[in-house]
Amino acid sequence: MAMPWMYAGRRWVAPRDLRLLRYPEQSAVARPVTAGCYLSTYWVTEGRYEDHMRWTVAINRRLGRDGRVYQRRTHVFTAFQDHAATVYRDGAAGPRDFHALDHPYAGLVLEVVDAESPEGQGELLEWLRSRHLPKRLAGSPAAMVVAFRPTPLPLDRMSYVKQVEGVGTRLTLLWFLEEDPRACWDPHFTDLDKPVTEAGLGRVELVAPFVPTVPGTDRYVDELR
Repeated sequence: MAMPWMYAGRRWVAPRDLRLLRYPEQSAVARPVTAGCYLSTYWVTEGRYEDHMRWTVAINRRLGRDGRVYQRRTHVFTAFQDHAATVYRDGAAGPRDFHALDHPYAGLVLEVVDAESPEGQGELLEWLRSRHLPKRLAGSPAAMVVAFRPTPLPLDRMSYVKQVEGVGTRLTLLWFLEEDPRACWDPHFTDLDKPVTEAGLGRVELVAPFVPTVPGTDRYVDELR
């Protein structure tokens, strides 16, 4: 959050019991599907993406030389993404998407969907925005879903961060929950892949629940393995 043009951020964690809920088992994002314990999410000021990117690449190189970057961690899905759509459960009531990382949501579900082709990404997004997501949000513990399109990482990125896959076909969905995902998983999130498959518009590559970390503590560390 000390980096310029980041105006909100929140970190999430998936203890082992939550990672065991993930699907599909054969994921194109997480290999194995249980890989990845932490998720960091940030909002970058509109119109400042290129400025931020140049700054963050430079500072990470300096921190690397200073021995302040922990390089033994594995990056499962690291990407900068453009906002594509937001669908709200309650219309104009409640927090907006730009409040989502400051509001005390109890959980988050990360969903990654791949369209069949670059030409089909727009059709997939429109179907999600106008048909699928409003139906799934109604009466659910999710207050909103925010959808993004991944963008390529710069060529001079840190060597331990792999280039983004699925650019042009992939959509990333963040479901912001008012309940712990454990309390609502079975009735609301076990079959997010089925409607996408039935619509013939793509394939769900990952559905993964998280809870927020508690900053300044080691809470959940003993539950990761």
